[in-house]
Amino acid sequence: MNVRIESSWKRVLNDEFEQKYFKELTQKVKELYLNNTDKIFPKGADIFRAFDLCPFDQTKVIILGQDPYPTRGHAHGLSFSVNDHVKPFPKSLKNIFSEINNDIGKPFPENGNLSRWAEQGVLLLNAVLTVEEGRPDSHKGIGWEQFTDSVIKMLSTQKEHLIFMLWGAKAGQKRRLIDEGKHKVLYSVHPSPLSAYRGFFGCKHFSKANDYLLMNKLTPIDW
Repeated sequence: MNVRIESSWKRVLNDEFEQKYFKELTQKVKELYLNNTDKIFPKGADIFRAFDLCPFDQTKVIILGQDPYPTRGHAHGLSFSVNDHVKPFPKSLKNIFSEINNDIGKPFPENGNLSRWAEQGVLLLNAVLTVEEGRPDSHKGIGWEQFTDSVIKMLSTQKEHLIFMLWGAKAGQKRRLIDEGKHKVLYSVHPSPLSAYRGFFGCKHFSKANDYLLMNKLTPIDW
């Protein structure tokens, strides 16, 4: 499994990588890819892509997802994002673009690849970083949650004026890891079609995030 992680994250997470649970997690994930190479998503080289595209030092916004899309060809290591060719957009992503359109007037993009956000300082982090084809939550409980909880805690502890977008009950549980005296938490229901009409539409998280960045003399995100 060819995994890389950007150097500032490697520095911050170095102690975490030495933990017993992480070594066990690494072994489990290697075995999963070895035994089901074409059925585990994303590709091994993309597992840490969210970190690779959004260095620790440049992170301004964190959007927390659940686990990668379990549909072949969709997941590429960024929460809610899909590869360039994927059409139609997954329904949650379509609802995100709809809210952006209603909130700040930006038209729907040509593709659902959110690398353009990551490169501006948006960490598109899933709570679980791998999944088996057709089986959402299939890698829940193997150790990823402990790792990504540590990532959230380190961001909260070591940085200031971050924005955490927490959508849905599972993401909302991570609120306990965040120092809200230093950071901005934007919470709503999940953008899934099952819940978006109960508060995601109209949440205005994208304009609120940019207002907070500007207030703290930081460059807003071009959503």
